[in-house]
Amino acid sequence: MQSTQVSSPARQTAPGVPVLQLTGISKRFNGIHALDGVGLTIRAGEVMALIGENGAGKSTLVKTLTGIYQPDAGTIALDGKPVSFSSPQQAMAAGITAVHQETVMFDELSVAENIYVGRQPTTGPFGRIDWARIESEAEALFARLEVSLPVRARVKDLSVAQRHFVEIARALSQDARVVIMDEPTAALSQREIHELYRIIDQLRAAGTAVIFISHKFDEIFKVADSYTVLRDGRFVADGRLSDISEPELVSLMVGRAVKDAYPKAHVEIGAPLLQVENLCHPTEFDKVSFTLRRGEILGFYGLVGAGRSEVMQALFGMTAGVTGKVTLDGKQLSVTKPAEAIKAGIAYVPEDRQHHGAHLTLPIRQNITLPVLSRIGFFLRGRSAAEETRIARHFSEQLELKAAHLGQLVSELSGGNQQKVVLGKWLATNPKVIILDEPTKGIDIGSKAAVHRFVSELVTHGLSVILVSSELPEVLGLADRVVVMHHGVVQRVFERGEATPETVVAAASGLELAEAA
Repeated sequence: MQSTQVSSPARQTAPGVPVLQLTGISKRFNGIHALDGVGLTIRAGEVMALIGENGAGKSTLVKTLTGIYQPDAGTIALDGKPVSFSSPQQAMAAGITAVHQETVMFDELSVAENIYVGRQPTTGPFGRIDWARIESEAEALFARLEVSLPVRARVKDLSVAQRHFVEIARALSQDARVVIMDEPTAALSQREIHELYRIIDQLRAAGTAVIFISHKFDEIFKVADSYTVLRDGRFVADGRLSDISEPELVSLMVGRAVKDAYPKAHVEIGAPLLQVENLCHPTEFDKVSFTLRRGEILGFYGLVGAGRSEVMQALFGMTAGVTGKVTLDGKQLSVTKPAEAIKAGIAYVPEDRQHHGAHLTLPIRQNITLPVLSRIGFFLRGRSAAEETRIARHFSEQLELKAAHLGQLVSELSGGNQQKVVLGKWLATNPKVIILDEPTKGIDIGSKAAVHRFVSELVTHGLSVILVSSELPEVLGLADRVVVMHHGVVQRVFERGEATPETVVAAASGLELAEAA
């Protein structure tokens, strides 16, 4: 069992020798290069940002480093010596571990069991698992992380943020030479993000190399020392972050300058389309009222626990015990299940694309056309099959989906491209109202610009959009009005001209409420 403290790695690297060096790494899938001659170098105590658009090869590279994939060509050197990993266990034993964006754990096991699964300490003459030691070591880990989390709790009962901290604790409990952090802040609050920054600083001081993957450039420039850029599976550039600007880095990443990040099409806002009055739930939200007009993008902003997603799930018929009045296009609705919401003209793109948004084992074209099978036919032959392909191709092109072909399984796509498939799926239903819950979560800056352009174009065709986002620039850049929630209550509604970062964050923090009290 490893110590819970972040201490100097037991295996030291000779002076001047990189901890990890990749040379000419290539990997093909069905004849397509996912990685093509990629090189990477990282030294002890260095935090390196691995940067690239969705589909650039970052995930494939991480899976190659952690033993999930084996490279078709090239070499991996650890402490100057060539290594090869035929399994994740071998990579872990060598000191390479990863904290993933989408956590992979055993839901039915406890927190402590997940941290030490596969390497439990034993005690006594019969080699029984030392549960007391496992739990005490896990508690010490969370104490060091300053996270209050019961180690006996089942992982299935944890929030997304708590699951991330379990995975971080699991990585820190090992004698890691290289820690890969793949979008680790995606589900964390600001306080938790700052705690993660502190942990990264400790890892750096202890001589551990950190590969940090994030689509948030403010995070990259805050925590990383160096960068490596991938594009279309190839190495593009590397260097010190102190020697490059954000626009230059973006240009390297996407191969072009990304302008007009938040395009705002001019649309004449029409009459009220969706009216919500006194929507209540016993535990999630109270007396929520708002109006969505024709051709409007209505932003919803709030901090963790504000109740934004819960309100949207209630509108889509996913929540029992909801009271209040909902009117769409002049007709009062009584939605108790998603099928009724879809029939009424409401579409909901969820935040959790893997569990609630897409069928990962189905191809792209079947995912996109799944909600409209009644229109194109359940048994696809002749014209119906052609219609399926036409619909899938239309939305794939609109969203700039990066895939080998429309028959590719969604599970084989990057996270950002999976999100685009989910977007296309619901847009294919031709809704009157589309609810986008964190539509650009985990999507790189180039793909975000494509989604933003498409959202802006939607309202030019008469569609009304509810945009739920934790990214304040996104809300302020795209929304015509901003509804700010705090602890399940609508705190304030801002017109586009009066919303500023300061006023919106103040309302989301409940400061105005506190002053009024």
